[in-house]
This record gives sequence, C-alpha cells and structure tokens, in this order.
Amino acid sequence: MAKSPEEALRTTLARVAPGTHLRDGLERILRGRTGALIVLGQDRTVENICSGGFDINIAFSPQRLRELAKMDGAIVCDRDASNILKAGVQLVPDHTIPTEETGTRHRTAERVAIQTGFPVISVSQSMQIIAIYVQGLRHVLEGSEPVLARANQALQTLERYRARLDQVTSTLSALEIEAMVTVRDVALVLQRQEMVRRISEEIAQYVLELGVDGRLLALQLEELSTGLGPGSDMLLKDYSELGTEPLDIEVALAQLHELSSTDMIDLSRIASLLGYAPDTNSLETVVHPQGYRLLAGIKSVPRAVADRLVATFGGLQRLMAANIEDLMAVDGIGEQRARTVREGLSRIAESSLLDRFM
Repeated sequence: MAKSPEEALRTTLARVAPGTHLRDGLERILRGRTGALIVLGQDRTVENICSGGFDINIAFSPQRLRELAKMDGAIVCDRDASNILKAGVQLVPDHTIPTEETGTRHRTAERVAIQTGFPVISVSQSMQIIAIYVQGLRHVLEGSEPVLARANQALQTLERYRARLDQVTSTLSALEIEAMVTVRDVALVLQRQEMVRRISEEIAQYVLELGVDGRLLALQLEELSTGLGPGSDMLLKDYSELGTEPLDIEVALAQLHELSSTDMIDLSRIASLLGYAPDTNSLETVVHPQGYRLLAGIKSVPRAVADRLVATFGGLQRLMAANIEDLMAVDGIGEQRARTVREGLSRIAESSLLDRFM
C-alpha cells in the first residue's frame, strides 16, 4: 500500500535526523557553502529525467557526499541512502508541474519529488537551509535547539492536558455507574482525548526530527502516553446508539480527527458526531453507555467476550447488576472469567467514585 505524503515525510525525516550519516553529510555540505540537490531513490522515471553525470555506485559516506556536492549537478542515492548511485547529473523534470518555488534548485527539487515520488533534498548555498520535498510537501530542517524548545513547550502542554483527561475520564466513569451521564460529559472526554492525541503526534514528529538528540524526549512522551486507557473508538462505540441512525465508528473517528482547532472547542460540534443536533440543548440530554469502554479497561477480557456481554445485558447498568451466575450464562464465559469481569467492574466503580468525591 502506498504511503500518504505525511507518512512518507515522517520516514524521510527519520533518515535525515541528527546522528544519521545522511544528516552528517548534509551538514558538511551546509558548512562548506556549496549547495546540493540529492534524490533518494532510483527507478526508470529517475533515469529518464537524468542527463549526463557519472554512474559511480559507491557506498555512502558523509565525506563522499560532501566532496561530490562540490561538482555541478545532482546526486542520486538509493532509497536508504546506503549507496551513492550517480553524481553530477542534470535533472530535467516535467516543466508543466506547478511549483511555487523561485530558485532553480528548489523548483527542480519540488518537481522531481512530485514526478518520481521519491524524496528530494535541496541544500541552499545562499540561504543556508536544508529543504526536503516529498510528494508535494516541503519541510525545512532546523537545528536541534529550536526544535527542542518547541518540543519541551509541547511536552508541558501535554502534561496539563493529560492531567485534565484523567480527571474528566474518572468523572465520566463515576457518572456512568450512577446513570447520570449527559452528552456534554461524553463530548468533553472525546475533546480531551483528541487534544492529547494531537499533541502526542506533534511531539512524536519532534522526536523523529531530533534523532539521537530526542532520546530523553521520547522517554518523556512514552511515560505520558502510558495508561491512557480505552481510546476514542471505544467511547464512540459505547454511545453509538444515541442518535436516530446507527453510527459508523470509523467514519465518526475520522471526522473527529479532521475537526479544526476552532471546532474542537465547540462541544456541540463534537456531540454532532454522536448523531445529535449541533446545539447546546442536546448537550444536556441524559444518555446511557453500553459498557464497552469499562469492559475494555479490564485487560483480561477479550473484545469478543465484551461484545457478547454487551449484547446479552444491553447496557452498563444491567451489566453492573449481574452476579457471577448471570455472567456465566453468557456463551464462552466460565466461572473464572465471570469473577474477573465482576471484580474488575467493581474495582473500577470503587476507584471512580472515590476519585470523584475525595
């Protein structure tokens, strides 16, 4: 399956991160003020737009890349930048491909990246920047210090949002047990989960860009991502029967991910993903969960078993009231698993209620 432009860019960023041989070579070129145009990949399309130059096919090294960049023309490497295949070539991409770049090197880089599908790196001699072009996307590499500064700021934001997410999630669990949940409570948790996801993805991008300089940041991100519990998909599934029509979980989840920053602030807009009219009156509607989210919090209960439990009892309240014998009557649930479900739900209920009223 072909990668999306965003996925391809992330893969390329990992190849040029600090600590890699390719990044070392690019920085040597930048310090030498010679400029360069480097294609990461070769196939028939690349061959057809290459004119002149030399077929060298040698192992990659930062020193060789730096020396070859002194020549006029582009350098062609393989996908992993483990070999330098050509040097001193002229790239002649399709001139009808639109580009907003003005410099000759950058215009060529963007057109080659679009035409071939391979990443192209342009090192500007005059502007002293390294730009990566991947399938129509452009990304300028920065030094570790400014990236680390933004990453640490994002990490502090993630800490605050994670604390708030834990709080509203615990409150939702308590309200579910008391049968007092409103659409507002569900939308609030969905909002916080999505915000945490977006900030986490932003920090993960910084980790990729930083390479060896981002090891500590990666550990901090992992620590803050541990124990998040069931995601937005389980919450959407739990309340998927609220609206007048059946909810497509995957579609609703994709729509949640695509909401703009402005829409994310509007809880009624998030509530509309559950099938409710996007107005404030809908937010106060009392709703009842099916039980998927709390069952997902019991790790030893497989999803198939959780589905059968929900189908049998038809809601969280009936599931909470079920005894061991009731649970054992469900297909595929023996005494041990019935006790696990019973004790797990009781533990979640006690913990949530204590957190709420302490």
